[in-house]
Amino acid sequence: MGISLTETAAERVRAFLENRGKGVGVRLAVKTSGCSGMAYVIEFVDELDEENDVVFEDHGVKLIVDRKSLLYLDGTEVDYGKEGLNEGFRFNNPNAKASCGCGESFTV
Repeated sequence: MGISLTETAAERVRAFLENRGKGVGVRLAVKTSGCSGMAYVIEFVDELDEENDVVFEDHGVKLIVDRKSLLYLDGTEVDYGKEGLNEGFRFNNPNAKASCGCGESFTV
């Protein structure tokens, strides 16, 4: 399946990378956290781990996912939105069975 970005999310990531001045893309991962069990992680990637990283490209942005996280993120679409004073990335993850009320964590 893969990982994809909406055009809005891709524009935001490109702007972050441009302002930062370096980086090959962004890493999407999961970590054990939150009230529902797992939380999303987004971080800049300066160097690929050829052995463990899977690279997807969408709208000109490289999305890097480690093989362990890919089990939980496969098929996810990342969007970026603003609602009132809140703005940020949103994950449309078909693997998530439930999420906490604040939307910061999920369970599969």
